[in-house]
Amino acid sequence: MKLKQLERDLSGLEGFEKPTSHREQYTTPPDLAARLLYHAYMRGDIGGRRVCDLGSGTGILAIGAALLGASSVTGMEIDPDAIAVAARNAARKGVSPVFIQGDINDPGLVDRVGPMDTVVMNPPFGAQNPHADRPFVNAALVIAPVTYGIFNRGSLSFLKGFVEGRAEIEGVIQGTLPLKRQFSFHRRDRKEIPVEIVILRRFDR
Repeated sequence: MKLKQLERDLSGLEGFEKPTSHREQYTTPPDLAARLLYHAYMRGDIGGRRVCDLGSGTGILAIGAALLGASSVTGMEIDPDAIAVAARNAARKGVSPVFIQGDINDPGLVDRVGPMDTVVMNPPFGAQNPHADRPFVNAALVIAPVTYGIFNRGSLSFLKGFVEGRAEIEGVIQGTLPLKRQFSFHRRDRKEIPVEIVILRRFDR
């Protein structure tokens, strides 16, 4: 599958029905999701692999991983309404990721998800809840040896220090996350947020 085909296949999915600001529920755009997934695919981290989407939202990364031939895909999401949307989106695309409801701060979550080969995620940036991304990074490094995550541009120095001794930053891809006016505190109809797709490779244990 070509990158543009994947982007087309991920277009037109349902978004959040009632997004909440404290969970930073913004839909990952198809082009950004496709770039992350295709890069992981070309590096051999999707096809035939066990993939986990942490904070799977409405399912775009999980669905894309399934379309690219992952051997299994599990999405973890705290919001049951988002899981219902993700399940509908997956059914429309003819794939069957397993979506489980769980809190990233639950110490038993890692055991529920099980060991994986690859984590993909678009975690909250911490704009509303400071450090909200940290539990996602911690869980990802336990669940799988490699993680592809979307982070606010300028987070690299923090990430490098946060994962020191546990993982290394293996690659960075620049991108943008377009945000439409969605919550009362938004002042513009649309804003482009610079982001980075960061590849984290866990050190061998």
